[in-house]
Amino acid sequence: MTHITINTTRLLRELRHLATLTDCPASPDPNTTAVTRIVFTPRDLEARAYILSLAQAAGFTTRIDAIGNTFLRFQGTDLNLAAVGTGSHADAIPHAGMYDGTVGVLGGLEAMRALKESGFTPRRSLETILFTSEEPTRFGIGCLGSRLLGGVLSPTTADALPDLLEETNLGAPSSPTVSSSAKVGSQDAPRTLHDVRTAAGFTGDLTTVPLPPNYFHAWLELHIEQGPLLERESIPIGIVTNIAAPASYRYTLEGLGGHAGALLMPDRRDALCAASELVLAIERHTLAANAAAHTSDAVATVGALQVHPGAVNSVPSRVTLMLDIRDTDSGRRDRTMSALRSDIADIQTRRGVTITEEQINADTPAISDPHILSVLQQVCEAESIPYKKMVSRAYHDTSFIARIAPVAMLFIPCRAGVSHRPDEYASPEAIALGTRILALTLARLANE
Repeated sequence: MTHITINTTRLLRELRHLATLTDCPASPDPNTTAVTRIVFTPRDLEARAYILSLAQAAGFTTRIDAIGNTFLRFQGTDLNLAAVGTGSHADAIPHAGMYDGTVGVLGGLEAMRALKESGFTPRRSLETILFTSEEPTRFGIGCLGSRLLGGVLSPTTADALPDLLEETNLGAPSSPTVSSSAKVGSQDAPRTLHDVRTAAGFTGDLTTVPLPPNYFHAWLELHIEQGPLLERESIPIGIVTNIAAPASYRYTLEGLGGHAGALLMPDRRDALCAASELVLAIERHTLAANAAAHTSDAVATVGALQVHPGAVNSVPSRVTLMLDIRDTDSGRRDRTMSALRSDIADIQTRRGVTITEEQINADTPAISDPHILSVLQQVCEAESIPYKKMVSRAYHDTSFIARIAPVAMLFIPCRAGVSHRPDEYASPEAIALGTRILALTLARLANE
């Protein structure tokens, strides 16, 4: 199957059109493209409809489940065999770029089109999935669609998740065509995932979403690296051997607020000062975990922090912050958290504050399937394409498909390793090559 042709012009045109479906104003810098596309907003629904139309125009069968996961299928000759899957997401955090997730969705669709246009007929059906809400922006937990497909998240828990759109001011839909139920700050804004998805037209029972056992024979996701290694080493393809385990926590720090002039320093129980110590403790323990293990696989980030009352002349009485901590070794991640909790006890005592921890999720690492890795390597070698075996420190929908199927991931370089920013960029050549390697690998797996 070396005679397939990736229609790079078509694929890039579709990527660029998808980037126009955004709640960000046009960037003054022609070298950047800012995309905000939060799940179930009008822009997200437009993106879904666009991708669905492309699949239908190509003659593929389609279906949409109760959470909005969208399945694009190239029917195989033996419908009794498990399918071979690929795909990714199209939602985007506020002020992100145009390649994260979308390369995997449109690349998966283009891989199927290229195979079909070459005359290839798969024995096993090929399927590209557009996942719902890979980003945690709106509901506070990432990979909603794939968690439900993999049976990792209970439907009842999912439907009760609170809608956090009002807290996402950077992603506020600014178009006058946005309905009042989707606007930031609207008094009529839906309050839970169930409310939001129902308003968006996804009304089914979430208990119907999980995929049955052996639905997929194999799963392979194409994605930009979101790191600098492939570009730095001039290697065009990354073969992912495992995906780091993410965990998320919400911390609420309660102190004593008051007038910035009248509340004396010895009498203060400043929640923001305590939060500052907590953030630095998180950094310190993560660095120590890496140093002890001679690795760099542990990473931790506090990227969201809310201060109450949020006035320049008022001592903060309450702070809420979100911690994202990831590691390829879940045991090491747990030990880092244990060390952090010792510091939390000390901060509470010294500063007279109360710190409450709420675990949002704590997932396990995903390990790539040896057979899929072997097929990927064979394809790269047959095409004379250098590759690098590597770890994904970002987590992806593949992490949760791994609960129900053999999986792997395929990375392409992105400029300077930048992602989740308007200057995120993958070259046309990198996208085309990644899509070609994906198509050739899917073809081999589909005929097993």
